[in-house]
Amino acid sequence: MTSMPRGTRPLSVLIPFLLLCYGVLRLIDGMDGDHGPGTAWNLGHTFFLAAFLLLGAFVVELRRLVPATTARTRTAAGAAVIGGVFGAGCFVWVILGDLFPGLADSAPLPDLLKLAGPLAFQLGLLTLLIMLAAVRPRRLPVWSPVLVFVSFALITVDLDLIPLAAVGLMAGLAPLARDRALRTAP
Repeated sequence: MTSMPRGTRPLSVLIPFLLLCYGVLRLIDGMDGDHGPGTAWNLGHTFFLAAFLLLGAFVVELRRLVPATTARTRTAAGAAVIGGVFGAGCFVWVILGDLFPGLADSAPLPDLLKLAGPLAFQLGLLTLLIMLAAVRPRRLPVWSPVLVFVSFALITVDLDLIPLAAVGLMAGLAPLARDRALRTAP
């Protein structure tokens, strides 16, 4: 039996917390009717950047929890990791452009990647969570990937919903954060 990756539990708490910090700072920054450079903007985007860097690592850690019992499972999990990390990388690119406008001007994220990146991230993360819920339903309930999906969907509806989405994400990932039984893969 393999032990649970040490980073999965803390990441499932830290990532939503960082997103919550970003969301609250974004709301504070927008209180004057404008979102833009300033202390709240820069600090918030730093939290946002950290969250997506950790989300890339989290996708890799989740892959280690999914048992690779068949070639089909290994292929699907591998594709999910590639999509999740690729998508997280696209988010990082955009966030760095927000923090450093010169970078955004000299190397903007291509329009195709602005669409494909978030989709790849969502599909990768959700595929791994669904696969994990399918093999360990008592440890990662079916509602967990659903709540993670709804949380990220809220962000696409309105960026002001990021704090609510972060709380939903925290609840969706809570089984991974608290379940000591996930220490061993089946």
